[in-house]
Amino acid sequence: MKVLERKNLEINPLLEKYGEYIKKIDETLSSELELYTESEFKDPLKYALDGGKRIRPTILLMSSKCVGEIDDNVLSAACAIEFLHTESVIHDDIIDNETMRRQKDPFHIKYGYNTSVLTGDFVLGLILNIASRINNPRVTKNLATTAMMMSEGEVIESRLEASEDVTFDDYLKVIEYKTAIAFETASRLGAIISGGTEEEIESLADYGKNIGIAYQIRDDLHDWKNEDKLFNLLIKKSSDPRDIFDKMEELLKKYSDNAVFSIRKIKDSQAKDNLENLVRFTRTTA
Repeated sequence: MKVLERKNLEINPLLEKYGEYIKKIDETLSSELELYTESEFKDPLKYALDGGKRIRPTILLMSSKCVGEIDDNVLSAACAIEFLHTESVIHDDIIDNETMRRQKDPFHIKYGYNTSVLTGDFVLGLILNIASRINNPRVTKNLATTAMMMSEGEVIESRLEASEDVTFDDYLKVIEYKTAIAFETASRLGAIISGGTEEEIESLADYGKNIGIAYQIRDDLHDWKNEDKLFNLLIKKSSDPRDIFDKMEELLKKYSDNAVFSIRKIKDSQAKDNLENLVRFTRTTA
């Protein structure tokens, strides 16, 4: 891999270790969008995809490699996961009234609210198209369930924010629904498509769920001053905010450790090492 510019590494620190996977994902995303050359949504989707870390599809590819080989179906599933994440980001930014995303205007400011809503609809159709090509009922079902759970998580979070009555259990449930489910599905699909055993599939899915929770906790610790974060409500209602931060650090370690433990029975390989290294990335809170 060619020497990477420092600016690119600052935007996406995963490039240094996972650049080979990310390159494949970006190439496949570009090829997928080329199927829609005449579509009004092609350029907006390019804008929405630009700057993403690709952590979910990268996990999908590495999970695939743990049990088999990366083929066209695996790459297509990786695209579906990234498109689903992109659609959720577009809608999340509207709900949270975000004014900046990936060092540029969020999608709804760039293209307007109407196009934002319609792009979400288009992306769901695009994902269905990908699933039909893969032609595996388990893949379709998991993608559909993920989309539904992410929407449920958004609604639960909105209700909790309005009531300002939130517990750690509530917080973790929202993370599981909004964030971790996409990580879990990514790792599960990689293993399913590449022919993993049921034990391998569930081990990798469990890895995805745990690293997804750890990833979001880490993100919230970085962004704890953001008033719109659900985590901030926990701080506000606490008599001593230090107790909340200590609990968050404890949870971060717990779910990071769980992620590594989840794949202990997966046979040793470079791909498994890569998954374990990714957990170390979630442990960095400084």
